[in-house]
Amino acid sequence: MTEILSSAGIGTDVLPVDRVVDHPAWAALKDAVETIRPWQSPDGSIDLAREGAPPGERVRAEVDRVAEAVGELSPLLPHDADYHAALVNDLRRWAQTGFGVPDFLDSLLAFQPAAQRADGRQHLVVFPMYTQNGNPDRNLEAVVLRVVWPEWLAELERTRYDNPLFVGITFEDFTSGYDTNSAVLFPETVAVRQAPERFTWGAIFCDREAARFRRVTESAVRTLGLELPADIADMLHDQQRCQEAFVLWDMIHDRTHSHGDLPFDPFMIKQRQPFWMYGLEELRCDLTAFKEAGKLAADGFPQGRDVQYAVLFDRMFRFPVTGDRVRNYDGLGGQLLFAYLHRHDVVRWTDNTLHIDFDRAPQVTNQLCGEIEKLYRDGIDRPKLVHWLAAYELVSRYLAPHPGSVWAKGPEALDLSQPPRKLVDDVLPDEFPLSMFYEALAKKLRGVIASTKGITAEKAGQVAA
Repeated sequence: MTEILSSAGIGTDVLPVDRVVDHPAWAALKDAVETIRPWQSPDGSIDLAREGAPPGERVRAEVDRVAEAVGELSPLLPHDADYHAALVNDLRRWAQTGFGVPDFLDSLLAFQPAAQRADGRQHLVVFPMYTQNGNPDRNLEAVVLRVVWPEWLAELERTRYDNPLFVGITFEDFTSGYDTNSAVLFPETVAVRQAPERFTWGAIFCDREAARFRRVTESAVRTLGLELPADIADMLHDQQRCQEAFVLWDMIHDRTHSHGDLPFDPFMIKQRQPFWMYGLEELRCDLTAFKEAGKLAADGFPQGRDVQYAVLFDRMFRFPVTGDRVRNYDGLGGQLLFAYLHRHDVVRWTDNTLHIDFDRAPQVTNQLCGEIEKLYRDGIDRPKLVHWLAAYELVSRYLAPHPGSVWAKGPEALDLSQPPRKLVDDVLPDEFPLSMFYEALAKKLRGVIASTKGITAEKAGQVAA
């Protein structure tokens, strides 16, 4: 290992700090990355011939600063030694080849955070990458994170919810691509010459999800006049408790994409489908987590009940009014959950006050999960287009389609001589518009939702501007 580090220019001296972000090399690394990012094109390359571009030697000097900082920090993270050695090589090769489209496949393959999950373990991650729900360009980014893997979660993964690729994480510090709404670190976002045969990990920042959930839910509760049971109110004031709920929710949600009666495989195979299909898939995974959380609560896991609260409130309060209205499939799932609970008298909006029957909410929420599961089970025997239409019928049973929708008129309005993927063009960008309730709520929550951009656990309890 010493030879690998030395050959990559990485020192092996013992450093005087335990946290990566406390070492002066981290500040130098961040500064270098932030200097490089504006020079990059959307594909990650740097056009040195472009008007106003920096001289090549200046770019090389900044990339060298990144590599040197990685070398100084790597001894703090011996479990990442092979990754950091490959990272330094990828950085230097990028410089030597003239800063074209970056290729960090070698370092991506060397980074294996799911191989040895340990609670509190730090990782220093540097890649040219886009950040999902954040920056769409493949800019150089750096993030220091910690793994969230308490023994109770590890035991559940071993015994009930096998998910060897999942990694729960929290932020220590980050560069600009994560000063956004992004709460994931996924290998498929990294710039590489070719996609690996298979991805071996996926990481989700449960601290950002928890902080965002707390701020938006507290604001929604005040706005809607909702009275909360004491245990839910206590949860909203407890960042650690919310983080534990989200890491458990995420672990079960993530594995559900490949479990159950699946008529299609929407995330492992690229397919062109109407966005409500993706909305139903995401909602199915969340409602499966909700159902399993009820079982866990009955078995004595307090995190189970918290997951149920988190699913209900995040889905009903944040998802429908976050993001734009163009094929917003997460928003659609939130609208559907609210409408279903309202139709079954679990949620009431009366006298400008929201009421939730918390005793009946689990039963009726699981009932919606059952309807989606039946759709999937029946879909195995259906042609693709018939399945899409059946899914549309399920959604439109509870949500009003746009009055100009072609799909709402039924199969006789569609040109069935075309292949199904072509009929996706007839789907409106906002096929299921917001209800009047959600239009009003969106205006009330717009500011607080905007304030969650780049939120961290430390900022969770701060009052939104």
